[in-house]
Amino acid sequence: VEAAERMRPSEMVDLSAVLDGTLAAIRPAAEEHGNTIELRRDGLGSGDGAPRAMIQGDRDQLMQVFLNLAENALKYGGPERPVVIEMSREHGSGSMKGPVIRVDVIDRGEGIDPQHIPRLTERFYRIDTHRSRAMGGTGLGLAIVKHIVNRHRGRLRITSEKGKGGTFSVIF
Repeated sequence: VEAAERMRPSEMVDLSAVLDGTLAAIRPAAEEHGNTIELRRDGLGSGDGAPRAMIQGDRDQLMQVFLNLAENALKYGGPERPVVIEMSREHGSGSMKGPVIRVDVIDRGEGIDPQHIPRLTERFYRIDTHRSRAMGGTGLGLAIVKHIVNRHRGRLRITSEKGKGGTFSVIF
């Protein structure tokens, strides 16, 4: 993933279709743990003539990003807690001027202590080593997500509040 990070994908991909695929893949695991998983599109790509959410990208890598984030939301959000994937169109700021598409993966778990957030995308970084290993984590998922998002010239933002869960935002 790092080797290809400087080569921007050249295909056009419907992000809404990628999220549909993510939902189809993750739903059985969510149901097994008593979670609900919901996709909110804010009028993007939901059919019935809604505008499509087209971006320049690699479909397989984008699936990997959203599967990883959704799996983490289920794993660390806890059983019987909702997970929401929300796609919206916004006006960018900073280095991302103009229209952007934002996808938030939101869990209602314990939340993440602010001191850990800057390091979450480092390889092998774990907040709770024992719990991560027990749940099957390697500490590589968010590092891979970061590199794929960088390849797509996107941004990854992580926000969390202790006791209220976390939001992992990908902005293209």
